[in-house]
Amino acid sequence: MRANKRFSWKPSVHTTKCTDSRPEYNTHMLSIDVWIIVTVVGLILLLAAERRGATAQRIAFKVIASTAFILTALSGGALASRYGLFILTGLALSWFGDVFLLWRHPLIFQAGLVSFLLAHVTYIGAFLSTGPSHAASGVALLCCGVVIVLVVQWIRPHLTTDMRYPVMAYITVISGMVVFAAGAAWSTGQWVILAGAVMFYLSDIAVARDRFVAPGFANSLWGLPLYYGGQLLLAYSVSLAGV
Repeated sequence: MRANKRFSWKPSVHTTKCTDSRPEYNTHMLSIDVWIIVTVVGLILLLAAERRGATAQRIAFKVIASTAFILTALSGGALASRYGLFILTGLALSWFGDVFLLWRHPLIFQAGLVSFLLAHVTYIGAFLSTGPSHAASGVALLCCGVVIVLVVQWIRPHLTTDMRYPVMAYITVISGMVVFAAGAAWSTGQWVILAGAVMFYLSDIAVARDRFVAPGFANSLWGLPLYYGGQLLLAYSVSLAGV
């Protein structure tokens, strides 16, 4: 567990001095705000490029937006805790996944799938490091079980034989990520963890729809904001007390 200390009280032989560290904290939070804004602006420009079909701009703005959520976590102190290091690793793996998914070639898409699968595994590691609530995770497991059945029934008819098992494995892992996020959110009181995980989960439905069911800009229009919003919440969570 990591607690944020805003005041340092150091008695001495001659006098007692109270040092307020809030200016440093405010500067730290300002840097987080800057990278959040960069992510949001990059997302807006990415959506505009997607709409126009501008490939070069699409690549540039996606890289900018994804790099910015990594810098959000670093600015929040990701290197200072086990939870933060797990989240940072997941964000870095997601960065590679974002780059791979810029192309529609099946092998490159599978590389992106593996990158995101590993990202979810590291997120699970982050949530386990908080000592998640078993009861909350159990309730989430029941809810995710229903969602898994519905998603599999929807997507399975659209999958080729070579993609069936990789996609099923991915659905299982990302569902586990949400389950443990619920437990971590309950035990720490930081509900942005669960919100970020659920937004990420929902964004992957848009990816699946675009890749296997009905390609089109409409998928990006709702999927990308959910994805970047979820990643930002997880990146921001490293700066919060109790994680």
